[in-house]
Amino acid sequence: MLVLASGASAAQTPDRLRTDWADLERYRGDNATLGPPRARENRAVFMGNSITEAWAKYFPTMFPGKPYVGRGISGQTTPQMLVRFRQDVIALKPAVVVLLAGTNDIAGNTGPSSLAMIEDNVASMAELARANRIAVVLSSVLPVFEYPWKRGLEPAGKIVALNAWIKQYAATHGDVFVDYHSAMADERQGMKADLSGDGVHPNEAGYRIMAPLAERAIAEALRRKR
Repeated sequence: MLVLASGASAAQTPDRLRTDWADLERYRGDNATLGPPRARENRAVFMGNSITEAWAKYFPTMFPGKPYVGRGISGQTTPQMLVRFRQDVIALKPAVVVLLAGTNDIAGNTGPSSLAMIEDNVASMAELARANRIAVVLSSVLPVFEYPWKRGLEPAGKIVALNAWIKQYAATHGDVFVDYHSAMADERQGMKADLSGDGVHPNEAGYRIMAPLAERAIAEALRRKR
């Protein structure tokens, strides 16, 4: 089972955290091989954690022919993503960035994190993108009732509150908000059972709900950019 934030994650081993906290090495070679976008190519970079990382393998079938690039790393929190944002997003010169982040912060992967701390990091990544003429799609955090690796945190309400802030921030700054949460949440504000094996990570059915929502959000971001 893919684990979003387990201490056994390759991205989060003690040695990795000491020597390359943000895992800058992970995509360094891939970024060099990728090269710049072609003329009139509307490249989109999906930035995130293991939810994005696992989604990328479905890109060829869910987004056929689209120049979409996955840059998710299992277990990561928003401060780690902020550190690698220039390398893994800006340097790739995308037209759009799709940011899905925050659940691991709520789980406490890199220590206690308030909603304000998460919001600051999301805002910083959005500002960096806009400063580099990259359109921004801000994703709602997916619903979670319980983290299997850290029980008792009662994350559902915190996620709802964070998503309300993300939606408002996007509206205030002209970014696009994509709401996966409403389409995937059950009556407890957790993930619907048929969309996930562990209540955190989408299965293929979950990603098939997310894909058209992301596609419409990217199209809207490109429309606003013209």
